[in-house]
Amino acid sequence: MHAVDLRSDTVTRPTPAMRRAMAEAEVGDDVYREDPTVRALEERVAGLLGKDLALFVPSGTMSNQLALLLHTRPGDEVVVGDGAHCMLYESGAAAAWAGVQLAIAGTGGLFDVADLERAVRPPEPWFPRTSLVTLENTHNKAGGRVFPEASARAVAERARALGLGTHLDGARLWNAAVALGAPEARLAEPFDTVSVCFSKGLGAPVGSALVGRRDLVERAWRLRKMLGGGMRQAGVLAAAALHAVEHHRARLEEDHETARQLAARLRDAGLPVGAVDTNIVVFTVEAPTTAARVVELARREGVLIGAMDARTLRAVTHLDAERGAVLEAAGAIARAVAAAREERPAP
Repeated sequence: MHAVDLRSDTVTRPTPAMRRAMAEAEVGDDVYREDPTVRALEERVAGLLGKDLALFVPSGTMSNQLALLLHTRPGDEVVVGDGAHCMLYESGAAAAWAGVQLAIAGTGGLFDVADLERAVRPPEPWFPRTSLVTLENTHNKAGGRVFPEASARAVAERARALGLGTHLDGARLWNAAVALGAPEARLAEPFDTVSVCFSKGLGAPVGSALVGRRDLVERAWRLRKMLGGGMRQAGVLAAAALHAVEHHRARLEEDHETARQLAARLRDAGLPVGAVDTNIVVFTVEAPTTAARVVELARREGVLIGAMDARTLRAVTHLDAERGAVLEAAGAIARAVAAAREERPAP
């Protein structure tokens, strides 16, 4: 079989129509705020999320880090869900740039008001000051789980009552909106700032946006420059993101259905598979089999998947993963797991 890359929904390549949009993009110097395509993207995304302004940035990591810088001071503590992206996958940037530490609420990526209240520090001088709560929707580490809308709203409302800022890491908020059948603006409404990504499920080559209140986003513009995120003729990249927003959101349900079918085939092969809310399928292997070995054996069969830890693997459906090939890949994955199980551990 031909190689099927299911490591992430970031591996997509621009479609021909997206490439045309990039080639024809009207551009200017965005550091001077003179790139009309960037401005068009920012206005469109702010409107979709029901916020005052949006700021185009190179990556989701930068978007999340801008939010931390906006809402906190060095020495503060930020409440996050178990396995949060800003804790595991941003190279320790929360500590390095914002100077904050992270407190985990709940388990499996989701948490409720009671979990939040347990994580918030008392206002004593020897404790770090809790200043921000961050939710992730969908939650990557938890397997693309959708944060229940009522729970997210209740947590945000309680955080506001406690005097905390609220940030939504919505890198895959587009997927959550499709899964819930809800407009993005409704899911974003309870939060002061929201990060959304264009280079994951939507298939653009580069970029995210930080969206929120006018005063916060205007401050973030200067912080983006400080972090090296001031781009010049960025309209070439913004055109790809704008095309993705306009043409690729509705098709995300195709990825979700492909993921559900992939999960069903893996379960039929006897593999323990987690719940599938969106486009991420997580499954596990038992010791002494390792996820890394399964990745290696699957690669030999032409299937690329990712190891999340020593025993957990992830397959992500996306724009470039044709359903028939993905379902064939399920068999290759099952064979890779079987072969890894049969190997004798090194003495």
